Amino acid sequence: MVGLRVLDDDAARMVVRVCDAIVPGSARVRPEVYVDALLAAMDDPTRDAAIAAFASVSTGSLDDHAGTPDFMWVRALAIEAFYSDFVAPGVEARGAWEEIDFNTPLARRLAKDWSYLGIA
Repeated sequence: MVGLRVLDDDAARMVVRVCDAIVPGSARVRPEVYVDALLAAMDDPTRDAAIAAFASVSTGSLDDHAGTPDFMWVRALAIEAFYSDFVAPGVEARGAWEEIDFNTPLARRLAKDWSYLGIA
């Protein structure tokens, strides 16, 4: 996986699997790119804890983790990575807003800019 600053290939695949299990279909927008950008902005202990949370939730079934602090954190990141309408640069996929028909006049005028996350 190219262009990631924190996640190695195995961790990136794990993040994709967990995100797609929580938000089915989200793998198409490459949520690992979004999560990686968030992780890059975290201090080391918080980053390590977030990656450990993904690792924990990736074992067993989601039902085994539902309601745990790790699940709640990972769930929030997975939902944000998809429903913020993020689509990784260079990926040809429709975003969540189109999928859920979120097309208010203001939403249609919004120019999404992920540069604040270091994503160009």
